[in-house]
Amino acid sequence: MKIHHVALYVRDLEAAKDFFCRFFGAEPSALYHNPKTTFKSYFLHFDSGADLEVMTRDDLSGVVPEDKQPGFAHLCFALGSREAVDAKTAQLQQAGFSLLNGPRVTGDGYYEAVFAGPEGNRLELTV
Repeated sequence: MKIHHVALYVRDLEAAKDFFCRFFGAEPSALYHNPKTTFKSYFLHFDSGADLEVMTRDDLSGVVPEDKQPGFAHLCFALGSREAVDAKTAQLQQAGFSLLNGPRVTGDGYYEAVFAGPEGNRLELTV
């Protein structure tokens, strides 16, 4: 198992992408946009193999939902297969951790499950 990516909510998506590309040599993915939720994101890939997902939504000004606050949003683990995601999902649920979403295929093609981990920190499981 490896950490797949870390995610950061930002108010200015293009400025955040440009910052990590300019100063840290990240290579951006194509923009993902879900018009229904106004969610937009880039995956920024670094030479080391690490990925940072920078994300935004139209509702990040004013009163912001607790799970959409600007700042680090979640830690994602790549488990290697859908079966492994399903098995880890069952294991975490059996241990009493709250499943927040999934397992499902997201709009940008990831198979994932999202949990509230220790102290409510969000954890994603993906292939």
